[in-house]
Amino acid sequence: MRVLFAGTGDIGIPTLNYLMAHHELVGVLTQPDRPAGRHRELKAPAIKEEILRLAPEIPMLQPESLRLPEAISWVRQLASEVIVTIAYGGILPKELLETPSLACLNIHASVLPRHRGASPIQAAIASGDRTSGVTIMHMAEGLDTGDVILAKSIPLARRETAGSLSEKLADLAPLALSEALELLSCGNAPRSTQDHALATVTGKIGREESLLDWSQPAVVLEQKIRSLQPRPAALATLHAATGEAIPLKIHSAIIARKASGNPGSILRVDERGVMVACGEGGLLLRTIQPEGKARMHSTAFARGRTLNIVP
Repeated sequence: MRVLFAGTGDIGIPTLNYLMAHHELVGVLTQPDRPAGRHRELKAPAIKEEILRLAPEIPMLQPESLRLPEAISWVRQLASEVIVTIAYGGILPKELLETPSLACLNIHASVLPRHRGASPIQAAIASGDRTSGVTIMHMAEGLDTGDVILAKSIPLARRETAGSLSEKLADLAPLALSEALELLSCGNAPRSTQDHALATVTGKIGREESLLDWSQPAVVLEQKIRSLQPRPAALATLHAATGEAIPLKIHSAIIARKASGNPGSILRVDERGVMVACGEGGLLLRTIQPEGKARMHSTAFARGRTLNIVP
């Protein structure tokens, strides 16, 4: 098939490679280079880097908006049969949805209608889901509301993180897409309407969404910590004996169900780590990161400070 691919993040690389190997990839849409890192230097999207490395001859466009006339004209000239998107970072306008001769498909990193929106992988872990997966759907103008062709599920590991789940779903995506394209080419691709009453919606994750609220149960907080790994990482505050608030990133923790105390208070510090009371139970902090410093074990962090311990 003549396929136009639209994607930006790492999760789309296995799908991009599959399309280059098994179909006629006529073009690639990806987001513009953006400032990144401490020095805010321009960084190319992962998809752009992959294309430039493997097939620089394939046409590529990085529009600021897909509604720009030049972007719409560029896509139309490619005369694709199918547009495939995965983690592109924007919604295709109606003019582009009508461009391919067969279908416009989106690969979404959840089993829809659960976890529509921008952060389905993080939401699955933070919600304590037992399974996740990918959905191949016909694109619509709404947010992940299109008719479903097929979905494939996988179980979540007990200590799953957003990073590990993203890798698994990245590998699952081309397998699901291959099956969907085969159905499409044979004229047998189903169009199953989603049950919108069962839909949940996720948003972009910013600083506010990364903050830990110690009044919540330890189980909920530990799930949230894993959902924010490896980035942007959960944010929290501990207190020194002087009353100083110490902001931290928390990269890993263990649930202590029998611990109790005022939420946010430090219950003990030993070779296993720093124990913090939660709304229910406690969290034994393992890997943490003070502002401007490298990751470290919480015990090493505590050695250099007098923390306010309230046993």
